Amino acid sequence: MTAVQTPRAGAPAEASAVSKLVARVKRVVASNPSVLPTVAAIVIFISMVIYGEVAYGRIVQANTLSNLLINNAHLIILAVAMTFVILTGGIDLSVGSIIALSSVAGVMLSNAGWDPLVVIVLMIVIGTVFGLASGILIQYFNVQPFIATLAMMFLGRGLAALLSTQPERLPEDSPIRWLGEQFKVVDGEKVNDLVVTPGVVIALLVVLAAFFVLHRTRTGRTVYAIGGSESSSALMGLAVPRTKVLVYVISGTLSGVAAVVYTSRLGIAQNITGIGWELDAIAATVIGGTLLTGGYGYVLGSVVGALVLGLMNVLITRDGGIPPEMTTIITGGILLVFVLLQRAVTSKRHT
Repeated sequence: MTAVQTPRAGAPAEASAVSKLVARVKRVVASNPSVLPTVAAIVIFISMVIYGEVAYGRIVQANTLSNLLINNAHLIILAVAMTFVILTGGIDLSVGSIIALSSVAGVMLSNAGWDPLVVIVLMIVIGTVFGLASGILIQYFNVQPFIATLAMMFLGRGLAALLSTQPERLPEDSPIRWLGEQFKVVDGEKVNDLVVTPGVVIALLVVLAAFFVLHRTRTGRTVYAIGGSESSSALMGLAVPRTKVLVYVISGTLSGVAAVVYTSRLGIAQNITGIGWELDAIAATVIGGTLLTGGYGYVLGSVVGALVLGLMNVLITRDGGIPPEMTTIITGGILLVFVLLQRAVTSKRHT
């Protein structure tokens, strides 16, 4: 008597769950095409994880996830900052130079014997002042965001060079370095531990706070409205001037926070720190689905965009045969694809 082979009970259920998930994603995209770039970013990230695991191994593990978050915590914060600005249809080119100035000033003040907490606050305040200056120039002097933040970029970089052209180092026992200290959350096999730093926790708190502000407050709704149509927002009685200044203050403040997180991890500051980071932040934001024209985007998508850039560096390093210069070329290619995708989404929304 032959036994009747029955199909595995879990397989149909798993297939059904995947089908329902795909169908739900299709409905969301169909009802709101602006989420398509964000969905595409998530798909790319998952595809990169799968490719890395198959090609190189040891990608889907706690240690790799920990390093990805730790090494890119400052970029995540910058991507969140850039999301606020781009949602209004603006741009901020000063974030990298703010990090340079804040980090150099912070390390020098710390080495001069200043209280660590005061130093951290001053590093953040430097970013706030630069953001406020950019916002005032843009809103009240009608300077284009590109020009205003470009001026702040040169100012910040120049001030950092005036302070020091040599690497400034924090002592190993500096309390500021505690923010970069690794704490084990899950004790895995061998070196496969899940670890975090206070800097990662700060980045996650920034993401949660930004999500709340953009999606649960009047200020957030005004940010989206300005990006959709600034003139219509003003006619509706929204606080357009205040909000436009505020988004640049937020961007500058978060740049100062990113400077604290980055400096605490490496323990070193230079006047050349942060060169090109404004472009990385813009790329992460655009890859995450925020439209360059403003009005549409998601802060969580910007986080995914930052992780895509971080994981790309990991895969290139693991390969060993790809020159580091290819990182810029690949980033440019991905960015071009997402800009074209945004154009298609915008055209579809207007038809």
